[in-house]
Order: sequence, then C-alpha cells, then structure tokens
Amino acid sequence: MIDSTVNRKRLYRVGNLSIFMIGLGFAVRANIATNLQQDIYNQIDLANSATLVGQALGATFTGFALTLLFGSALVDLIGMKRMLLLSAIGYLAGSVGILAAAALPVSSLVETLVLFSLLLTGLGWGAVEAASNPMVAALYPEEKTHRLNILHAWWPAGIVVGGLIGIAITAAGLPWELNMVVLILPALVLAWMVARSAFPVTERVAAGVSYREMFIELLRRPLFWVFWVCMFLTAAAELAPGQWVNIALSNIVGMQGIVLLVYVSGLMFIMRHFAGPIVKRISSVGLMFVSCLAAGIGLYLLSLADSPLLAFAAATVWGIGVCYLWPTMLAISSERFPRGGAMAMGLMGFAGGMSIQFVLPQMGAIFDSAKAQAAGGADQLATLSPEALQEVIRFASVESFQAVAFVPLILLPVFGVIWLFDRSRGGYHPEIIGEPGSPPPARDL
Repeated sequence: MIDSTVNRKRLYRVGNLSIFMIGLGFAVRANIATNLQQDIYNQIDLANSATLVGQALGATFTGFALTLLFGSALVDLIGMKRMLLLSAIGYLAGSVGILAAAALPVSSLVETLVLFSLLLTGLGWGAVEAASNPMVAALYPEEKTHRLNILHAWWPAGIVVGGLIGIAITAAGLPWELNMVVLILPALVLAWMVARSAFPVTERVAAGVSYREMFIELLRRPLFWVFWVCMFLTAAAELAPGQWVNIALSNIVGMQGIVLLVYVSGLMFIMRHFAGPIVKRISSVGLMFVSCLAAGIGLYLLSLADSPLLAFAAATVWGIGVCYLWPTMLAISSERFPRGGAMAMGLMGFAGGMSIQFVLPQMGAIFDSAKAQAAGGADQLATLSPEALQEVIRFASVESFQAVAFVPLILLPVFGVIWLFDRSRGGYHPEIIGEPGSPPPARDL
C-alpha cells in the first residue's frame, strides 16, 4: 500500500523530469563532443584525440555506474528525496565545471577539469536512476514494464530538446558553451519539485524484506546474473553509438549526426508509450529478443549509409531496436527478482554504465587506429590536405560503428532460450511481493 501522504501522479511527474534531465545531458554531451575534440584534445594529442574524447565521455558513465552501485544500496537509508537532490547538485556542478574548463587555456589542468566535470554529471545521472526506478516500481507494482518504459520515454524527449537546442546554437554561430547552460535550468526546477514532495519507501522495504534477504535473493538466483551480463551488452548497443553519433555519423553522411539522434529519440519517445500492449502479446523477454535483432541490423546499416536518406532509414531500424532495451531490462529485474529491491535495479544500471565506460574508449581507439591506417601512419595525419583528412576520418567513422554492430546479436540465443522456456511453462507472470495470491519466485533455468 502507498502512504496516503504520497501523491502518485506528482511523483511520477518528478520522475519524468529527472529522466528528461539526464536525456538532456546526453544530448548536450553529444553536441559538445566534437567541440571538446577540436578545441581541447586535438591541441593535446592530434593522433589520439578521439580516444581521449571517448575516455572523457566515458567518465560520465563511470560516475553513473558508481552512483548506481552504491546509491541503490543506500537509497533505502538516505531516502529518494535526498538522492534526487544530489542528482541536481551533480548536474549543476558538472555544467559549471565544463564552462570553467572552456574559459581556461588548454593544459593538463583543463583535461582534468573536463574529466571531473563529466564525472559529476555522471554521478547526477546515477542518482536519478538509483531513486526514480525503484520509486516507479513502488508506485506501480502491477504494471512495471509499461510504467518504466513511459518513464524512460522522457530520456529521448530530453535528447530531442537538447539536440534541437544544440543544432540551433550551431546554426546561429553561438558559442558551444551555451549547451551547458541548458542543463542548469531543469536541475534547478527538479530540486524545487523534489524539496516540496513526499516520497514512499521502496517496494522491498514496504514488504518487510530485510537487507540480508535482499542480498540472498540476488546471490541464489543465477538467472539474475545472466540478465546482468545481458544488460552490459544491450547498453553498449544503445548508448555508445548514441554518444558517438555526432563524431562519427557527421563524417559518414555529410550532415550533423545530432540530427539523426534527435530523430531516433523522437521515435523512441513515441514507441515507449506502447510497451505495455507489446509486452502483453510477446512478453518482456520476447520484446528483448526482437529488439536485439533490430538493433544489430540497424547498427550495421548505419555504418554503410552514405547519404542522409539512407542514414535516416538505417537510424529508424536502429531506433526501433534500441527503443525498449534499457527500461525493459530494468523491468525484468524488478518483475522477476522483486526481493532484490532497489539493489537489483541498481546493479542492472551499473552494468549498463560500466559497459559504456569500456565501449566508448574502444570505439575511440578503433577510430584512431583506422584513421592512422588510412593515412599511412599516425605521423602522416598532420601532413594531409583537408580533403584527404576528411576521407580518412570518414573511413575511421565507418570502422568504429561496424565494430559494435555484432554486440546485440550475441544476445539472441540467450533471450531466445529464456523466451521459449517461459512459453513452455504457460508464460511468465511477474511476482509482486506482499500481494496475496501472487505467484512464488520463478524457477530459474
């Protein structure tokens, strides 16, 4: 039962705003990635600048993953309200830090300041996920997949708004640093709304499941750790290409890659509102199988696109594929392992965050290696004409995207086997702890 002092609709709006804010941050980072590379990292190390910017962007995901790992275990102790207030502080401080770095002469100090600032925005992102996901699971235990998908529809909505603002800033010839100001306003609004709201306890706490029982639930269920590994790979298929899109696709198709990211995000915003009816027909795991297939095909097609029209067609396939990956994986962990509480959902998010921390620098390294190969050696890069350098960069962009296209396809046998096993037992029914007549914990494969 939800406490009578809790306004479920108001809290859902708070959750939507918090997810919108992190989507906005994702778009801003995609907007400024090229600027960071050109204004800072090319000055530090031209041959390895893509690797350096990949490491910098990866710091965001490190902060995100670490906050989820520890914050999800602590959210029951410090409360959802304090966790969301911490997220607002992280975004404010991180935005100010990037602005400060842009104003200073390029040096090792600036490089460190960029890393630390992006780490802070990652901490803010992680705090949002650590609080908002278990909050929605507690508010709507009977329809977790549907509600979590709608909640996370506000992630692409934030990307659309942030991406369009970034495009406008570029088109108007305004300083790219204005992108960082965009993050400050929603952070202030979120802090105000959170401070004026009452929050529930998590589903686990409401059911009287102890910390000890929570950890035992996760340790004794090997299927949870299978899904945990799956989350590592599904996040790589969705978030790494999205964060890399403005660097790579701008060079492949001759248009701002952020335009494609905005388009795909708009598509995702609409589609995530229909997750509930789809899951009723094919189940959450069935949805993951279909999504991974489309994601792998879409990523490969994106690497081959050589015109805006083909890029939009390929991006449509990729967008349909990755649309449901993140929120549905969170819902699966909460539906199948509710006694794992916020910790189960946090560990899933931790896997996703650490995945990008590894994948983004690898995409950068593949990009730099292909760039050097096409140029005839890293020392030849500085001697190339602008036209030749552009062709070299285009080749490197294709290589970096094709490298991740196979990732979601690896998961097809895993989700396929679980899907067939569930169907052989009459379909899977989510467990709601503490509800009379709810099904017992599912037997793992």
